[in-house]
Amino acid sequence: MKNKKVYEYAILRIVPDVAKEEFINAGVILYSRHLRFIGIKTLVQADKLRALDPDIDLQLVSDYIKGIEQTAAGNAGQGGIAALEPHERFRWLTANRSTILQCSPIHTGLTDNAQETLRSLFEKYTG
Repeated sequence: MKNKKVYEYAILRIVPDVAKEEFINAGVILYSRHLRFIGIKTLVQADKLRALDPDIDLQLVSDYIKGIEQTAAGNAGQGGIAALEPHERFRWLTANRSTILQCSPIHTGLTDNAQETLRSLFEKYTG
């Protein structure tokens, strides 16, 4: 436990109809200041999304998720937010929204391997 560092994470959710508040978990965003890590892992589950909304525009959802991934990665060509420091990008990505893509509240934990923790959380919450 001595070498473990604090991390924060949020679950990325796809909310086809914001008024209904039904969602499908679509990924995990993980940030650790001490490990200098920000990462995201996503999955669009078309069958589950169509069960909530048969008319959902899956291409639009995929495009939105691609933008979120590029912002998390710090792809400066994506725009102003992507050029920010990792902690600022994480806060922006996990801010409350009333859109088709939303995040859970932020949770914390301890890890010595952020990439492995991201993989584990992704499997747990999107499986």
